Amino acid sequence: MTYHNPVLLKECIEGLNIKADGIYVDVTFGGGGHSRKILEHLGEKGKLIAFDQDKEAQLNVPDDKRVIFVNQNFMYLQNFLRMHGITKVDGILADLGVSSHQFDTGERGFSIRYEGALDMRMNQQAELTAAKVVNEYEGYVLSKIFRLYGEIENFRKLSDLIVSARALGPIETTLQLKELITTIAPKHAEHKYFARVFQALRIEVNKELEVLEEFLKQTLTVLNPGGRLVVISYHSLEDRLVKNYIKTGNIEGKIEKDFFGKITKHFEQVNKKLIVPDEKEIEENNRARSAKLRIAEKI
Repeated sequence: MTYHNPVLLKECIEGLNIKADGIYVDVTFGGGGHSRKILEHLGEKGKLIAFDQDKEAQLNVPDDKRVIFVNQNFMYLQNFLRMHGITKVDGILADLGVSSHQFDTGERGFSIRYEGALDMRMNQQAELTAAKVVNEYEGYVLSKIFRLYGEIENFRKLSDLIVSARALGPIETTLQLKELITTIAPKHAEHKYFARVFQALRIEVNKELEVLEEFLKQTLTVLNPGGRLVVISYHSLEDRLVKNYIKTGNIEGKIEKDFFGKITKHFEQVNKKLIVPDEKEIEENNRARSAKLRIAEKI
């Protein structure tokens, strides 16, 4: 099954600093592009644990005895590693966001380009869909979602418009939603506005920020000293959480000090400067356009 070309592949592999006999985790397996490259650097005793909650990703798992595939959300990282007898690993890779395959499958409802049901579930067994959010959430809750997750300026106007429209009948498709909000989208910036609205709904449906927070907290426990954490994010909300955690060891970004007043450090930043794709990669892979890579080593 075709997914997407892995973003910042070379930089991710270099960042993991792979040992031939090490244990590595790809928590966002998807099409398996990053995972296959990790396997190329592992020896016979090496091991790769791949997580993905989307059942379709399982079709891409290579027939390799070194691979363990876990069809679960990566917020359960530590629990499922323990189930497989693993307590510590040497590297963790997370490529956040939505895959090109998910965007290009119109019926999944992720894309503003195709008409489809307002779904947006990464785990298709989950109950909450974008349609439920749009048609059932209270107006003030919708406002909060659009303000926090989409960073939309006219969030109140947007939520009021949706609440008024759904009183006449349910909003069920991506095209219905786009046509509705076209009237309040900024002129000459409609595409960006639609993308932010869809982003906000997707984050709410999949609880993406809560999941990322839970995952990050577990990396500190799971990684061996010297182990690497490699994370690609695609919007400022994700990147801020990753940056704070790497810098301070907590989501809030609060500097912690020991009894003697010395700053407590849990990670050492490997890349002092944010790594982004070059123009050539962006031209060849549109998904790379907003990618930001951070690499850290556990102290």
